[in-house]
Amino acid sequence: MQCSAKGCRATAAWALRWNNPKLHDAAYRKTWLACDQHREHLSDFLGARGFLREVTAFPATA
Repeated sequence: MQCSAKGCRATAAWALRWNNPKLHDAAYRKTWLACDQHREHLSDFLGARGFLREVTAFPATA
């Protein structure tokens, strides 16, 4: 799986779980994947809009 940042082909290391409260039920989550380089940028983008709910390691380790 690769990073969701435009043009990035790096392997994903993070799962950014988000939803748009105007469109989605509170429990619903969409996922963007991020490499280490784009984690902060994508988190800031979603956070500025109030969409970011959680960031977890990808793949999740038990």
